[in-house]
Amino acid sequence: MTLDEIRELIKVVTDTGIAELEVQRGDNRVRIRRANRAQVHEYVVPAQAESRSGHHVAQQAGAAAAPAPATVPAPAAPATPAPTDPLSDPTVVTVKSPIVGTFYEAPSPGAAPFIKVGDVVKPGDVLCIIESMKLMNEIEAEVGGVVINKLVNNAQPVEYGEALFAIRPTS
Repeated sequence: MTLDEIRELIKVVTDTGIAELEVQRGDNRVRIRRANRAQVHEYVVPAQAESRSGHHVAQQAGAAAAPAPATVPAPAAPATPAPTDPLSDPTVVTVKSPIVGTFYEAPSPGAAPFIKVGDVVKPGDVLCIIESMKLMNEIEAEVGGVVINKLVNNAQPVEYGEALFAIRPTS
């Protein structure tokens, strides 16, 4: 592989947002892995806010469409945590992704999610789907209990071993 081909592969990884790419041609093999995944934060932008160029900014990429406050608050913490971190509780079971893919909370677009925070699940209940290489993989609960946290947003890419749900087992 030439240096230009490798640069093109790096550009593909950067432009598409994929976490890892591995290409092999004969004896040449290149693996490109993104070290840090950018964390997505939602910001509410005032409707009258102006960009530096003087144009009105209606909505920032990834911003929530909601009535805007007078200022844009900086996020203090991720959007889903409870007042105390449930993942630090030794009784809580974390359901982790067994594969790299895309997380889906429902069986199809527009359908109700498999589960919601607060739902009681039993072993074998489907929690979500992870799409990997055009295959839909159902992720099932291994323990019965109450879902206390959903740690991934719908249609978000997930890595192997990434925490998806927190479940407090019932005794």
